Amino acid sequence: EKLDMATYPVESIRNFSIIAHVDHGKSTLADRLLEITGTISKTDRNKQVLDKLQVERERGITVKAQSASLFYNHEGISYLLNLIDTPGHVDFSYEVSRSLSACQGVILVVDANEGIQAQTVANFYLAFEAQLSIIPVINKIDLKNADPERVEKQIEKLFDIPTDECIRISAKQGTNVEKVLQKVIEKIPPPQCNTADPLKALVFDSTFDHYRGVVANIALFGGEIAKGQKIVSAHTKKRYEVNEVGILTPNEQPTHKLYAGQVGYLIAGMKEVTEAQIGDTLFLYKQPVEPLPGFKSAKPMVFAGMYPIDQTEYNNLKSALERLTLNDSSVTVHRDSSLALGAGWRLGFLGLLHMEVFNQRLEQEYNMSVILTAPTVPYKAVLSSAKLIKEYGKDQITIISPAQFPDKLSVSEYLEPTVLGTIVTPHEYIGKIITLCQNRRAVQKDMLYIDEKRVMLKYLFPLNEIVVDFYDALKSLSSGYASFDYEDAGYQSADLIKMDILLNGNPVEELATIIHNDKAHAAGKLLCERLKETIPRQLFEIAIQAAIGKKIIARETLKPYRKNVVAKCYGGDITRRMKLLKRQAEGKRLMRKIGNVEVPRDAFIRVLKRETDK
Repeated sequence: EKLDMATYPVESIRNFSIIAHVDHGKSTLADRLLEITGTISKTDRNKQVLDKLQVERERGITVKAQSASLFYNHEGISYLLNLIDTPGHVDFSYEVSRSLSACQGVILVVDANEGIQAQTVANFYLAFEAQLSIIPVINKIDLKNADPERVEKQIEKLFDIPTDECIRISAKQGTNVEKVLQKVIEKIPPPQCNTADPLKALVFDSTFDHYRGVVANIALFGGEIAKGQKIVSAHTKKRYEVNEVGILTPNEQPTHKLYAGQVGYLIAGMKEVTEAQIGDTLFLYKQPVEPLPGFKSAKPMVFAGMYPIDQTEYNNLKSALERLTLNDSSVTVHRDSSLALGAGWRLGFLGLLHMEVFNQRLEQEYNMSVILTAPTVPYKAVLSSAKLIKEYGKDQITIISPAQFPDKLSVSEYLEPTVLGTIVTPHEYIGKIITLCQNRRAVQKDMLYIDEKRVMLKYLFPLNEIVVDFYDALKSLSSGYASFDYEDAGYQSADLIKMDILLNGNPVEELATIIHNDKAHAAGKLLCERLKETIPRQLFEIAIQAAIGKKIIARETLKPYRKNVVAKCYGGDITRRMKLLKRQAEGKRLMRKIGNVEVPRDAFIRVLKRETDK
């Protein structure tokens, strides 16, 4: 039975999304809203209905923004409410900004127990800059430590929203949730568009279905769309015929048509996800319209090498990667090969959690186990030698792997990426956190007391300092209370060097790293120690050294195996023993000259892999 969407004119449509910090109850609130409007039946099993991926269920987090249409009757008028549930982690703030483009208002959820946290602030400003109406909701008032009054004061102080506008709810128990729906209808304006205009639809998300091709999530900003119409993409200029349109009530529900102001899905025989470019505008064939402003494409912040454990798996991994990047368009993929690990890829991610989730999805959905190298960040070099500028065709190059690192003589300065980090923490942990930030070469920009218990710190961090374990260190220092959020802050000049690892004086390409001068000694020592544990002993001595240019900064010596040549001497003259030992030493020296150190593959993997056991 196809629904007729013509019964919902633009005036009775409300598009909104739910934004909040991690774990403040967005998906639970979405469950209750779906239940109240009768979209899903009320059972005890409704837990995070919109989190469909296995990763999301296991970790209890939202990774992909999901939309659902709800029908609600308020004062005798039926309204169509389009709800988008968004992720809360900083890595996925790209999903949030995309979701907001299809909305006219947001519900800002704040935990009554935790209060305002870093991601709350970041998401509020995303919504504020998009000029959306904001409905503050204080959730989890059923907890015994809840303090809604304090949270209301925080919201008033930071966001200038009067305390009487906050709605206190408990999404788990369903207290006051009905009030949220009424507020949505009163406060959020209907979309500004007209069905009489030519068709104009924004693609704000897309997924890939193996049977039907690309399923694009669209928001209509004008006109109407129905099965059988010919549409054109403003980005690729390709023509398609619409096979199916409909709304998501979380599950797909086909409809006859979609009208201006509504949010739904569209299937039009697109084979590649690149055809449904996110931020693209669709219009009717021969009725071109002014394209909508798209989105900034997501900028990868963290790079890691990905290699199959066994080279025979290369083609399977290739197809798995292609299929997974269809659903996750923010991952960038470049071919890469390493002497030690064989052929593979260099992947760019939005952050560490994104990298872990991607890896987990590869394992669960495609049964692929891979080697992930330690994450690195993209550096830049400003070239000064005319020869190199001519070779590259530009005076600034981006360095992703140490092999591309240009020599110091031909470079006027090296640049490293920085981020502006916001830390919200209870005030008793400030001392420890400031020390942590200073150790990570951060520069303090701002410090603000939100109320008498909470402080908001702003720091400028070099990205490579926070990319591996900063978040874990912050959480353990503050007993899990501090929250962290960052945004890109461009590049700044830095004293970077390339550190080589030498085995008996021969450099090992794969182990070279780009590092800041201040950190080189510690990192070099650690790497040498780790190699000493993993390289098997030989019959001759191996010197493992970390070097910057010609200067050796750390050394470990791997002692050789040796036969006990003096076992047959008992008594007799000392010179006999000395002669035997001297002959052995000479033999070892000869072996060292001609001996080659083969570093086994698992030693590379152990050294290059992410350190999780620190």
